[in-house]
Amino acid sequence: MNVRFLRTLAVSVLALALGACVGPRLRPSTQPADAAQLARQSAREELLASRPDWSLRGRLGVSDGRDSGSGSLEWAQRGDVFRFTVHAPVTGKTWTLSGDAGHARLEGLRDQPVDADDAQYLLARELGWNVPVAYLTQWVRGLRASPEARVMFRDDGLPGEIDEAGWKVEYLDYDSAQDPPLPTRVFATRGDYRVRLAVRAWDSP
Repeated sequence: MNVRFLRTLAVSVLALALGACVGPRLRPSTQPADAAQLARQSAREELLASRPDWSLRGRLGVSDGRDSGSGSLEWAQRGDVFRFTVHAPVTGKTWTLSGDAGHARLEGLRDQPVDADDAQYLLARELGWNVPVAYLTQWVRGLRASPEARVMFRDDGLPGEIDEAGWKVEYLDYDSAQDPPLPTRVFATRGDYRVRLAVRAWDSP
């Protein structure tokens, strides 16, 4: 895995910041949202917004149409404070993005850490991508980042697809042991980029 792919991997996990990552892609049936479904989604979003501290462990697979690869992911969120760590087992390479609403640090892609006032600017400067970092903590839990996002619902009433900021985020499975259920298989696309996330464990008090 070369440096170029490591940069692709870093950007893709933040774009969402997706079983096995290389397993078959299954589409649950979805339907357009009605008023009752949107009301339930809003209530779900309010409940999860009251739980800003969480973490997950899983496996990540990404492709930009040319390069592809996979690695383990650890993501810890404490309110606005975040830390993403991705480890590629084949090369042993690890990179970490950490920060909060006013500061971000990227480590593992250069010899020394690089810093910026916010994560989105840092990624644009270092990787040439404009990623909506502020949306990621919502998408990974099956939430909208804004009321304007388009949501398609599964037969069980959970979000099956969220279209927002040029990304299509599809939810293929949920952990029903969580209350409310949280996604365990996510497939996200934007142009040539493909991201698969398989969540092995949620820690969501």
